[in-house]
Amino acid sequence: MIKELTCICCPMGCSLSAQIENGEVVSVTGNTCIRGENYAKSEVTAPVRTVTTTVISESGRPIPVKTKEPVAKEKIFEAVEQIKKTKVSLPVKMGDVVISNVADTGIDIVATRSVER
Repeated sequence: MIKELTCICCPMGCSLSAQIENGEVVSVTGNTCIRGENYAKSEVTAPVRTVTTTVISESGRPIPVKTKEPVAKEKIFEAVEQIKKTKVSLPVKMGDVVISNVADTGIDIVATRSVER
């Protein structure tokens, strides 16, 4: 089986073809660098995404946040639901952990901007 992908690792946007046998990627073509090959292998076997959104502070101000590391694709909706239910006290500094271990992934949600009171 062949899965067609577009690499998102850099602005080149290479068109990739991943040859899959028994759930494993056996070859990747179309990439211009090793990042494309690694991306295709990851995307086929265990896709992940960085989640970026906002958390509302207790005063109602939105605070931009993101996952510190990419999250398994199947855990994204669960993570977003937990983020939506969270209220944060101000002030918050960029890099502060807002939620630890979101959706039992072992990954933290961190502030991407400092927000004062």
